Amino acid sequence: MVIALMYRVGSRRASALCYRLHSSYVRRMRYLFELKEDDDACRQAYTSGTFFLFYNLSPFVQQKGKMLLPPKINTAEIKRILEKFQQSEERIEDSILIGCSNKCTPYFALDVGSLERSALESELNGSFTELRKAFFQLEEEDVSLISLAQALLRWHNSNQYCGKSGQPTKKNMAGSKRICDRSGIIYYPQMAPVVITLVSDGNQCLLTRQASFPKGMYSALSGFCDVGETLEEAVRREVAEEVGLEVESLWYSASQHWPFPNSTLMIACHALVHPQRNKVSINKQELEAAKWFSHEEVVMALGRKPKPSKEKDDNSFWLPPKQAIAHHLIQEWVKKQAAVSV
Repeated sequence: MVIALMYRVGSRRASALCYRLHSSYVRRMRYLFELKEDDDACRQAYTSGTFFLFYNLSPFVQQKGKMLLPPKINTAEIKRILEKFQQSEERIEDSILIGCSNKCTPYFALDVGSLERSALESELNGSFTELRKAFFQLEEEDVSLISLAQALLRWHNSNQYCGKSGQPTKKNMAGSKRICDRSGIIYYPQMAPVVITLVSDGNQCLLTRQASFPKGMYSALSGFCDVGETLEEAVRREVAEEVGLEVESLWYSASQHWPFPNSTLMIACHALVHPQRNKVSINKQELEAAKWFSHEEVVMALGRKPKPSKEKDDNSFWLPPKQAIAHHLIQEWVKKQAAVSV
């Protein structure tokens, strides 16, 4: 009886905790939805928001030890900067909404590419750095926000005119859409779906490299989904096109927004091919190399620093860093192989 009572009390406490966490998430999502749909509410949110600055799509960061930090700048400081550089504080309305804190403090991104760069960097004690260079030195939470911000800023920069009327489009206050008053068309930000697939024959995994990769780096297969294609069809086609193998089975793993070279949704999958039909035939238009690697070889590669070897006669290879979803796929495969061998 006592045990049953303790179980019920514990269950209620766990349920209450889950409810609070769920309610916090729902509250934030509802708040962001309101800001996206109500221009007046979003305009009011500028006064309590914090801002991430960009210069022609390069995020502003400050060095903190070995890491980079994109500082959150409050509205008063943004107004001070705009005034100092002889800009109207109405420039704040060029910002786009990119999220909010757990306490519903809204986050905005503002590109100040029209101002003088070196003077800005000196004023703010930091630098505007290409996202590709800063990406692996940012904290995980910052990577997500900065990647989203850059993707939205780029989309707005590339969609200033209506494809039907040719007239300028206008963003809503939050930047969640652009509207053409002439045609009535509403444009929403889009990203391209990409399948990234780790192929295995049950004992080995197949890693590939493109000519554009840093020297020595191997990764999983990847390619854009074609129009009208399902995720499964895209995986099977990409594996057949790039390495000449036929997938017997596949399963979904995870997904990741990837900002390079433009905004894409990386959809990570594992694929299995028959071990007796695993001879690789490389598509030289797509790949520079493709090789089968054993569990031991991959484990050793995971322990190497993510940079190419300078030794010409060194046959070692390295893998994408942990921020990339390819790393996640490879780690999953390693853990599964280890479990099977036990």
